[in-house]
Amino acid sequence: MYFEDTIAAIGTPVGEGGIGVIRISGPDAPALARRLVRRGNKNGDFESHRFYYGAVQDPDTGEAVDEVMAVLMVAPRSYTMEDVLEIQCHGGYLVTRRVLDAVLRCGVRLAEPGEFTRRAFLNGRIDLVQAESIIDVIRSKTEAALSLAQHQREGRLSERLNEVRRLLRHGLALVEAFIDFPEEEIDPAAQVEIEAKVRQALGQIEELLDGFDEGRVLRDGVSVLIAGKPNVGKSSLLNTLLQEKRAIVTSVPGTTRDIIEEVVNVRGLPLRMLDTAGIRETEDIVEKEGVRLTLEKIPQADLILFVLDGSRPFDDDDRMILDALSGRRSIVVVNKRDLPGLLHLPGELEGMRTVDISTSTGDGIEELRGAIFETFIHGRAIDSREYVALSQARHRDALEKARGKVAVFRDNLSLGLDLEILAVDLREALDAVGEVTGETTPDDILDMIFARFCIGK
Repeated sequence: MYFEDTIAAIGTPVGEGGIGVIRISGPDAPALARRLVRRGNKNGDFESHRFYYGAVQDPDTGEAVDEVMAVLMVAPRSYTMEDVLEIQCHGGYLVTRRVLDAVLRCGVRLAEPGEFTRRAFLNGRIDLVQAESIIDVIRSKTEAALSLAQHQREGRLSERLNEVRRLLRHGLALVEAFIDFPEEEIDPAAQVEIEAKVRQALGQIEELLDGFDEGRVLRDGVSVLIAGKPNVGKSSLLNTLLQEKRAIVTSVPGTTRDIIEEVVNVRGLPLRMLDTAGIRETEDIVEKEGVRLTLEKIPQADLILFVLDGSRPFDDDDRMILDALSGRRSIVVVNKRDLPGLLHLPGELEGMRTVDISTSTGDGIEELRGAIFETFIHGRAIDSREYVALSQARHRDALEKARGKVAVFRDNLSLGLDLEILAVDLREALDAVGEVTGETTPDDILDMIFARFCIGK
């Protein structure tokens, strides 16, 4: 696809910095390089992919705007597969705006959010999965999340999806071959081959869907709420996991009255940790509000750490929390293992994952980290270069649709239904997979996807 207009935007964060980058893409980029970038006494064209030192000059007055380095990347060897000019000036809000303004006064249009990446997609440099992964690379909070996003950017998920499409296309081609000869029935050998291709495609779709929950939590993280009665060590646990003193710890019950939120990296899994007010019966108005907020947050959390004091018997306050956790994904954390044990767990907690720790000595903390990690990541080597997973709900929904269509095709094939119906089933499955990679994605969905990008990307 060819775009007749040229776009520009600042490609670096707003604010003070070492450099600011103005990115220009489109057919006018080479002319803009010659017009705007003054290189001492040298004139002439820019050699592609070579940096030049000079100054950006005001297109109206000829005055120098800023000292710059500029590089022209001639199509198709650029991010957008168009002619691209990148100008590196001094960082800072005002200077980058002045350089961009000089570019725009040459008749260039300000880019829309995500328009550079959208052009890369529409020009065939990347598919839609790779385009979406770019924003995930930028927003990654842990090494594991970054690794997953980089794998998608490199096209590993796309390879898996393209293999699914290849298998479905093969099966569809065999079905359509018999449509051309309606007087003939499907040859038994051909039917076996069709079934085999479709079965392989279905297996790969289901394998990708099975990994969605892990991919989602690596990308988006999970919320983990620390619940327990006062003085069981909730705030100490948060501080221990953070490896810094974030929450106030005292022997006075009810110290934590609001919800404290911090992000913790546990073996590559981003956790949004919520330290809450101790749950107990109280007449203190402020503390009572904290308890209400805690009980309100429990159903919203992905995991509850139910903290108990191992040096005290199980009591009515513990029971109140246990009742609030009914049906919630939880880990029982028995703190103060360095003190004599007086706690006897009630029968309702039997079979629930339990970890004994001491926030004073650090004993059991690594085991707790492992238990949290294993709650969401089930034995997969997420740091492996071969690790591929779905991470976006849009991908999951499209593949769910594809799985349903393939299952319908399989059933209709076994019933011997009309070949035209069978072909429709497979075409719809192909279209559903194509929605993920971009071959059949509606324009309104594309608009929503690229609107999430910043203007310079």
